[in-house]
Parts: sequence; C-alpha cells; structure tokens
Amino acid sequence: MKLAPIFPISVLAAMSLLGCSNQSSNGTTSSEETTVLRFSHFYPATSDINKEIFEPWAKKIEADSGGRLKVEVYPSATISKADTAYESAVKGTIDIGSQVQGYTSGRFPLSQIAELPGLSNSSTQTGCMLQTLYDNGTIADEYKDSHLLFMFATGPGTLHSTNKLIRTPEDMRGMRIRRPSAVAGDIIESMGASPVGLPANDIYTSLQRGVVDGLSFPWEAMETFKLNELTKYHTNMPFYSSALMVTMNKAKYEGLPEDLKQVIDDNSGMALSKKVGAMWDKTYSTQLQAAIDQGDEVVDILDPLNDPDWKGPLEKGTKKYLDDVESLGLDSYGVYDKAKEASVVCKV
Repeated sequence: MKLAPIFPISVLAAMSLLGCSNQSSNGTTSSEETTVLRFSHFYPATSDINKEIFEPWAKKIEADSGGRLKVEVYPSATISKADTAYESAVKGTIDIGSQVQGYTSGRFPLSQIAELPGLSNSSTQTGCMLQTLYDNGTIADEYKDSHLLFMFATGPGTLHSTNKLIRTPEDMRGMRIRRPSAVAGDIIESMGASPVGLPANDIYTSLQRGVVDGLSFPWEAMETFKLNELTKYHTNMPFYSSALMVTMNKAKYEGLPEDLKQVIDDNSGMALSKKVGAMWDKTYSTQLQAAIDQGDEVVDILDPLNDPDWKGPLEKGTKKYLDDVESLGLDSYGVYDKAKEASVVCKV
C-alpha cells in the first residue's frame, strides 16, 4: 500500500495560513483585502472635474488606505444614468454616485433653494452654502438614505442661444430653453419661454436638431459638453446655480472597518466642495473670454435683481418655487433665510 507523503508540521501550518489569508475564522474578510468602490458620474473622461477632482480623489483614497480601498471611476454615465446616480447609490447598484439634484425633480426641494438667483456669484460660494446647510442639519434629511460625501455646485448659470441675443426677458418669449432644474424652469417659464428638461449629455444633439433654441448653463460646462460649437449668443448673467453631490451607499460605508471609514471621512466635506469651486471659478473667466475671442455676441447683466427688466421675473420665479415647496409642508422660507445667512458666510 502506497503511503501519503508526510509534511512537516511547519509546512502544514504555512499552507493553512495561506488558505485563510483573506478570511477570518467567522468568514468575514480580513483587513488586508481590497474593497473596490465603483464611482459613477456623468461628466466626460476628458472633463476638468474628472481629471482634476474625481480621479485624484480616487487615488488619494487608495493611497490613504494603504491599498485596502480602491475607487474605480466610471465617467460619462456608463454604469448609471445621469438622472439616476443617487438612487443607484442608495440601492447599491453602484457604490458611489454624483448627480445634479435638479435631475430628479422634487427629490431635493430644500437643497435646491440654494440655486435661487441672488444668493451666489461663484461655484465656491454655492458649494459652500450647500455643504454648510447639510452640515448644520438644515437639508440633511434629504440624504438620509445614503452616506453623503460632499456637496458642490456649478458657477452661475447663464443664458446661451443659437439664433438671437437675449437682452431682456421679452426676448425669451416663445423660445424653448433647456432647463437644468425646477428652480431654473420656474424662472424661464415666468419670462414666457418653454422650459425643456434634458440631461447635460443630451443637450448637444437637441441643439443640433432644433429641439431647443438655447439653454441655461454655466460657462465652465460649455466647453466640457462642446456646446460652444453651437451657441453664438450669450447673456452673461447669474441666472441660477446648480447643486450637485457625491454620495455613497450607506450599507457599503457602514460595513467598512473604522479606520477605512476614517479614510472616507477625511476625504469628504467642505474641503472637497471648495476644491471643486476653486477649479470651476478659474474656468469661468477663461470660457467667457474664449466666447468673446471667437466672435460670439455677449451682453453683460451682472446684477439682474437690480436690473429694471430682469428684477420682476426673477423675483416672480423665486416666489413661485418657494411657494410650491411650502405647499409640500416644508419650511421653504425658513430654509431660504438660512441659505441667505450661509451666502454671507461663504462669500468669496
């Protein structure tokens, strides 16, 4: 009879350790295993925010965790649609998602109060306002089904069109204008135009086909989505701002060891909000000048709430939005007052 080979006890022990290196005695993963986090956003891979914010952020989390966390970044809405990234993160279809709050109408009504005209004149200011209102609990309940990482915002959204220069609200009458959110939609409608809801990725083809005549969009995004190729008329005015967020699946976050939660926490919050703001505020003037250099027509209306033509419609649109939110049983005017307070604190 052939006998099985006899291994020294030391060899058997080493083999046993190798076989169990990724699991503890109760079957859970060990601290040395890499946790992969899939992060979906709608910006192109070549965009400044992907290259300067999201990818470096992912690398820093990996470095700070000693390789135990790895964030895989998926741009261009490849694994979740632009308007479903938040819900996808909540459900765990993705681990981390970034979305414009206004893409899901009525889902974040209090957060979007920070978008109203007159509250901000920069990306940094609006992002700081949003993060402040979240940190002090004013709007935190709107995100309680996920683990919010940080808020940020575009610079002031202005008006761009393909066929005529908009100097007064009367010039907008009868136009079809892409609106990014209910806030901007109310204001556009108050001026006699028809607001059309479209994700950013769909605007280019809609302009090409004449589905819309123009759009309300921040300067820094015009080159990102190549819309400067189609729009030749610009009303340089702080018309609104767009709120955005990066959030994480709550169960995924809570299932991490405490030290890895700390890595996530250390790479969240106001510092990230201000980093995005600084990048986009720098791009604002660059893209405005690029439009002028290529011969586009630009009119400046830098203080519309004190402009005799624009003041009335902007205030009307603001009141309509606040009244609509108030009708839901929410303290919209109270939040508006807190947003104005944060605006002063966050002014740059």
